[in-house]
Amino acid sequence: MATVLLVIHLMIAAALVAVVLLQKSEGGALGIGGGGGGGFLTGRGTANLLTRTTAGLAAAFFATSILLTILANHTAPRGSVFDRAGAPATSGTQAPAAGGDASKPEPGRGGILDKLDAPRAPLVPQNQ
Repeated sequence: MATVLLVIHLMIAAALVAVVLLQKSEGGALGIGGGGGGGFLTGRGTANLLTRTTAGLAAAFFATSILLTILANHTAPRGSVFDRAGAPATSGTQAPAAGGDASKPEPGRGGILDKLDAPRAPLVPQNQ
């Protein structure tokens, strides 16, 4: 559900950017797009159509943004990071081996960096 809504949101955002860039510049800030020469999108009707399209896409953009926020809020865990700051980390720890000491945890926590084939200690040149 969230993925479909996110794809729709991104398509609306791209369409909104395209429609805004198609509009004629009224301020003449940099002289881009507001010059004389006739184009295929001229006249009051086109300006009205682009304005209405921009307003519709902006409303759809805000609606999908709010829906994505509500959806993310329902799927996120409750509470703050500060509420869990003093709790011991239980996820990601590995069980000790059958013959190992139960009080001594395994090195690493099973993350992506632990899976790299790199030496555990930094390589330091040895004096002879």
